[in-house]
Amino acid sequence: MKAFVFPGQGAQFVGMGKDLYDNHEVAKSMFEQANEILGFRITDIMFNGTAEELKQTNVTQPAIFLHSVILAKTLGNDFNPEMVAGHSLGEFSALVAAGALTFEEGLKLVSKRAAAMQKACEQNPSTMAAILGLEDKVVEDICASIDEVVVAANYNCPGQLVISGSNAGVDKACEMLTAAGARRALKLPVGGAFHSPLMEPARVELEAAIKAAIISAPICAIYQNVDAMPYSSPEDIKANLITQLTAPVRWTQTVQNMIANGASSFTELGPGAVLCGLVKKVDKAMTCEAKQA
Repeated sequence: MKAFVFPGQGAQFVGMGKDLYDNHEVAKSMFEQANEILGFRITDIMFNGTAEELKQTNVTQPAIFLHSVILAKTLGNDFNPEMVAGHSLGEFSALVAAGALTFEEGLKLVSKRAAAMQKACEQNPSTMAAILGLEDKVVEDICASIDEVVVAANYNCPGQLVISGSNAGVDKACEMLTAAGARRALKLPVGGAFHSPLMEPARVELEAAIKAAIISAPICAIYQNVDAMPYSSPEDIKANLITQLTAPVRWTQTVQNMIANGASSFTELGPGAVLCGLVKKVDKAMTCEAKQA
């Protein structure tokens, strides 16, 4: 079975999507439509901006979404998934590519999500850190022992877990996890504590927009971040999208479940090849092709 996966924030690079814009009329039309919907020329930042401009959450999230969704569109009949999944923001890309959301509605939701997350970051200065070389349970237990907001946020692959929380909580956790034998405890250059309780204001703000959105049954099951299980029901999909902002991304478990349910190959659509790297760390024998244009 063919599995298609869609990356989240962090995969962006200056120049992303330009080949698509230059070489596909449908891509050019969709990018121009996006500029109108967003009210600014995001293509100028994507193609010719600075890395600093591109890493602002309100730019990064729609940029990665656009690259992924438009790339899927240009593949035509070669986009023939039997299962899909997306990492965090990538879940929205997966839903549009799989026909559950329209392009316009998906982009508006992503833009609202990015703005709500940016606002939550400004309300609560906070951060994230990658922890390498420890068992998940060790990381979870140490985070739970700290009298600050700090939680396991992204289960990326075996031995790589990202924690998220207040600046003090993440600093304390990094210190304790290093003492417990972590190979690395590396603070990440992100705007705030994504997928933690500190995103509650963003979850509340986005809930109404997601509830009001028209979501159809996708062309195949989507494995969602909150519990790594496959869903096709629009109501379930909406509920999981709302929970996603404050819940961890269970990517390791998602890939494991997709493979257990018959995935024979993975294709990553979007900037970079981050997810292919994670798929290979979950299962060395699995093939994964990353497409950017």
